[in-house]
Amino acid sequence: MNGDYSLPVILFVVAILLTQSVYLFLDARKRNHNYWLWGILGLIQAPMPTLFYLIFVRKIFKKRNVNSL
Repeated sequence: MNGDYSLPVILFVVAILLTQSVYLFLDARKRNHNYWLWGILGLIQAPMPTLFYLIFVRKIFKKRNVNSL
C-alpha cells in the first residue's frame, strides 16, 4: 500500500470530521463548556471525541437513584 487514496474517500472523511467538529463546537458552546477545545478535537479524529463528549460532558449515562426503586 503506497498511501494513494481516492478523492471520494478523502472527501467523505473530511465531511465526517467537519460535521463532528461543528456539532461538538455548537453543542459545547450552548452548554457553556470549553467549546474551542471540543471543536478542535472533533477535527482530529472520529468518533472518539464525540463519544467522550457525550459520556463525560453531557453525561448521557446517569446513575440510577437507588431510593427510587
